[in-house]
Amino acid sequence: MMDLYREVILDHYQNPHHAGHLDHPDATYSDANTLCGDEITMELKVGPDGRVSDVGFEGSGCAISQASASLLTDQIIGMHIDDVLKLGRQDVLDNLGGIELTPVRLKCALLGLGVLKACVYTYKGEKPARDDEDEE
Repeated sequence: MMDLYREVILDHYQNPHHAGHLDHPDATYSDANTLCGDEITMELKVGPDGRVSDVGFEGSGCAISQASASLLTDQIIGMHIDDVLKLGRQDVLDNLGGIELTPVRLKCALLGLGVLKACVYTYKGEKPARDDEDEE
């Protein structure tokens, strides 16, 4: 079973979903993991109903950070932005199939979630907040 999830991670790393820039995004946010150099930029389009209508991302770094971001982009299409803000560490781990991650690799996996939430806060005109729960 773990081999299947490793294949999913590798596939999302090599063929990321929603890769690239959006035309006229409603919000954009970038961040990096200074421990390993992973970088992610996310862009969102939000419909009048407050739901994510499109998402784009670009990044560089390890397979875990890039696959995690790609999996998140699939998950949030159609979600209300308030529900996006409720996503947490367990959602990311579930997307990755529950693989065991070291603390450093966990930071890699959570980078996309942090960027995504900061992007939503930017859209809402609020200062991006750090979720301590996501970093634990």
